[in-house]
Amino acid sequence: MTAAAAAARRRAFVAIVAATVPTLPFGTIYAYSVFLAPMEAMLGIGRADMAFVFSLASITLTVGMVGAPRLYRRFAPPVLLLGCGLLSASGLLVAATAGGLAQLALGYGVLFGLGGGVIFTTLQQGMNQAVVARTGLANGYYVSLYPLGAMIGAPLLGWAIGAHGLRVTLGALALTIAVAAAAAALMYRAADLRMRDAAAAAADDDARRWDVFARLFAVFFLAAAAGLTVMSQAAGILKAYGAGTAMALGATSFITGSIAAARLSGGWLVDRFRAPRVGAFAHLLALGGSLLLLTWPSPAMAVAGLTMIGCGYGVVSGMTAGAIAQYWHRNAFGRVAGQIYIAWCLAAITLPMVAGWLFDRSQGYHGAMMLAAAVNLAGIAMSLTLPGRSTRRAGEAA
Repeated sequence: MTAAAAAARRRAFVAIVAATVPTLPFGTIYAYSVFLAPMEAMLGIGRADMAFVFSLASITLTVGMVGAPRLYRRFAPPVLLLGCGLLSASGLLVAATAGGLAQLALGYGVLFGLGGGVIFTTLQQGMNQAVVARTGLANGYYVSLYPLGAMIGAPLLGWAIGAHGLRVTLGALALTIAVAAAAAALMYRAADLRMRDAAAAAADDDARRWDVFARLFAVFFLAAAAGLTVMSQAAGILKAYGAGTAMALGATSFITGSIAAARLSGGWLVDRFRAPRVGAFAHLLALGGSLLLLTWPSPAMAVAGLTMIGCGYGVVSGMTAGAIAQYWHRNAFGRVAGQIYIAWCLAAITLPMVAGWLFDRSQGYHGAMMLAAAVNLAGIAMSLTLPGRSTRRAGEAA
């Protein structure tokens, strides 16, 4: 191995480690369902209010993702990572001292989400500059970190809330995120990781391919609409189907862990199979989960059905990140990914909010499962319209 090749491998390794460290604690946004009951009791708010805060955090997270390319072109990555980490940590501290819905929405819904979105896209762009082989697997790994963080965080947060209270728990999470962002910033500085391949043509940054974008956007949106309902309200859904508190917390951790594995699998699959087949398979899996729960409503079937829905979403998420690396040049990755993640935001403010609204009125999730089945059925059809192969110019570097 040449010295240049060895240096490239080291940069790729550092980029992956740097991406991992802060993304795991930010992934606790997917363990949001753990906060539902204690936050509702502490502030005297309803399930629809909590769904609103989650949706607001999803919106600001997406704003940060979309805006990140402009920021990482103007500011050095270490400065950007540290600043946004402190912004998100301050948001959690505001939430920890909340006396009502407005303060909770500002802290968790705005500040925490905005900083996390910028960090997410910045780290993903840096990783795609450093990793040039098996990009589907690398991106599948990266997007798996959010649910993996939730899998680790859900039981820890549940224990901490019971042992020390909700406010102390949010404060500890704020400290964790600030330290993790600082560690990533130091790694970027030490390895001199860049955000762009300066040798590439300017046209590679600007290529749009709106037809491909629109189809991939729709496939991701439809999967996320069902998947985010599971991830944001898993504990509540399980309790509604008869699960106890311990089972609900344990199953939430298991489901988010399964989603993490599915995201990794989705990236791996798109390196080996055509995107249309991977997307259609994933939506079919999620559809099966909804139908299972609608047919046999029980605590055990709720765990199985929600896991299938979440895994379908997870595979589509990993597939989408890997497909971006196939369809566009790596210089454009952050821009395209940020715009694709608007679908995630739209999904988060549709079906999860509708599910919360239906629950407040019926004290059940039957209607939400019917909606999830419908969107996954549409997702199968849309997945089959995706290009079968990369649309980039032949011979263009990954």
